[in-house]
Amino acid sequence: MADEEPVDQKKYFDDGCKPKCVKQLRSYEACVKRIQGDESGNKHCTGQYFDYWSCVDKCDH
Repeated sequence: MADEEPVDQKKYFDDGCKPKCVKQLRSYEACVKRIQGDESGNKHCTGQYFDYWSCVDKCDH
């Protein structure tokens, strides 16, 4: 057992929480689609990205 590679439990929990955060994910995906082709580099979806991962992180297990 001591020679086994540790398993990242956060990934397991994150996968279980993602379905609860569909609204935030859809918002992020819509933003990404909206800004495709922005050559100025000024547009971004940082807020939506953080909203999604914040939801995943706060998910109750």
